[in-house]
Amino acid sequence: MVSGPILLERGRYRAQFAQTPGDVAAAQALRGRAFGKGGIDRDAFDELCRHVLVIDRSAARPVACFRMLELDSGAAVGGCYSATFYDLSRLSGFDGRMLEIGRFCTEPGRRDPDILRVAWGAITALVDSRDVRMMFGCTSFPGVDPAPYGDVFSLLGRRHVAPERWRPLVRAAEIVRFESRAGTGAGGAAALRAMPPLLRTYLGMGGWVSDHAVVDRQMGTLHVFTAVEVAAIPPGRQRALRAVVSG
Repeated sequence: MVSGPILLERGRYRAQFAQTPGDVAAAQALRGRAFGKGGIDRDAFDELCRHVLVIDRSAARPVACFRMLELDSGAAVGGCYSATFYDLSRLSGFDGRMLEIGRFCTEPGRRDPDILRVAWGAITALVDSRDVRMMFGCTSFPGVDPAPYGDVFSLLGRRHVAPERWRPLVRAAEIVRFESRAGTGAGGAAALRAMPPLLRTYLGMGGWVSDHAVVDRQMGTLHVFTAVEVAAIPPGRQRALRAVVSG
């Protein structure tokens, strides 16, 4: 049973902070299942972050989780997880509180949209209470072969690359440039459907991405740096998110 403070409770799901080592271990086990590692997923950043779990109250078990690292401003961005893959020096001038959201995942096979709704409701409550001005993180595509994602990467490169003043630069040795990907000609709607749900949510809020993906062979994924400035979230989306919080 996860024991931490409750952030949000709606219907059968409850979002709450991990508080004990056992709570964190439950999140790491869920991550291991979600990322197909066949065991526990953990790294050194776990000790720096706060962990949030979404609990299915009917089964008393976590069905989603993420971790968060709060930064007072862009001056601290070099110490975050995403900075191990991207040169984020352009973001060092961002003047506002930032929140890195990482290892966001759901239990394999769970498709209930209320899970993500409660997770994003909890994030909204945190953003509002802490006056966060930018959310960011690495969203992940399964596998290290970019070929299946030609349409998606082509769409990202055409429509969703970060403004130059914030755009992440190359740090990793093995990358996939979006501008080099030729899609099949499938429409934007098809490419959106092929994206991880987390990335679709960011883009729906007016978010942007790096101009390249990073190949992470240890995790077996392709990472895409993704961010959204809170002030740029469309008013309708802001109202919808806060409606989840207010119930």
